[in-house]
Amino acid sequence: MIISEYPSKLSLPQTNPGVATVLEYLIIKFPYIDAHIWRQRIADGKVHCHDGSLITTQSLFKAQQRIYYYREVENEPCIPFRETIIFQDQHILVAYKPHFLAVIPGGKYVNECLQNRLRRSTGIESLQALHRLDRVTAGLVIFSVTPDSRHRYHHLFETRQIHKTYQAIAKISDGENLIGQEWEVKNRIIRSEPRFCMRVAEGEANSHSVIRCVQQSTQKALFELNPVTGKTHQLRVHMQALGWPILNDKYYPQLQPLSADNYSTPLQLLAKDLQFIDPVTQQLRSFSYGSNLSLR
Repeated sequence: MIISEYPSKLSLPQTNPGVATVLEYLIIKFPYIDAHIWRQRIADGKVHCHDGSLITTQSLFKAQQRIYYYREVENEPCIPFRETIIFQDQHILVAYKPHFLAVIPGGKYVNECLQNRLRRSTGIESLQALHRLDRVTAGLVIFSVTPDSRHRYHHLFETRQIHKTYQAIAKISDGENLIGQEWEVKNRIIRSEPRFCMRVAEGEANSHSVIRCVQQSTQKALFELNPVTGKTHQLRVHMQALGWPILNDKYYPQLQPLSADNYSTPLQLLAKDLQFIDPVTQQLRSFSYGSNLSLR
C-alpha cells in the first residue's frame, strides 16, 4: 500500500447534504472508495481536523470544517520524466511539468505528482499549486511558497489577470492553408458522460479562447492558443469544435478505451507562456518554456 506523504484537504460544505457525521459525508463524497476503507483510515488515525485532533466514526458534521486525510493506493506508477524549476523567490515557484505527471494527488497518484515532488526536492512543505493542468498536458505551473501571500496570487486567477499561451499540434487535410488565420471560439461547455469528459451545449457561452495557426507542414499544423476563460478541457474541446482535435488526445473527438500511458505518444498540448503583474512586487512577470512543440 502506497500512502501519501502529505495530507489532502477537504472543506465540509455550508449546506449539510443530509448526514450526521463526518464519516457519512466522506462516504457520499467519495462513492468510489468503499465505506470500510474510510472506517479503517479513521481507526488508524489517518483523518484529522485542522488543529490535529482525530476524527472518529462519531465526529459530527460541522459546516465548513476542514478535514485532512491521506490518500492511499495499492500500486503507484512511477512517471519517468523530470520536472524543472524555472523560477523561485520567497512568494512563488514556477515549474515545468512534463506530460503524464499530475499536478496534485488524484486517482492512483499520491506521491508521484508535481506538487509532492517539488515539496521533497525543495524542502518547502507549504508549497501549493495555484492552478491546474491536465495530467497529460505539459507546461508551466505556478506554486505559492508561503500562505501569507497566497490569497493575492489566487486573486489573479479568479479575476483572469494571468495571460496564458499554449501550443498544440493537430492533423490537417491536404491543401489546407492555415498559417496566419485566427479563430475566436465562444461556446457553452458542460459535463458529459462519463463525467470526466466535456461537451458543447446550447445556451449562453461560458468559455472563450483565441486560437491562431503559426506553422504547418503537409499533414500537421502548430497552433497558438490563448484561453480567456478556464473551463475543464476547454482548449481540447475548442480545437475539436474547429475540426482539428489535438494530436494523441484520448478523450476528443472520441473517448478511447482505458489503456496504459504510451509515453511515446503524449498529448500535443503545451502550456508554454505565463505573464502577469506580480501583486506583491508590482513587477511584470513573464515566464516561458524554451522548447516548442515540433511538427516533425
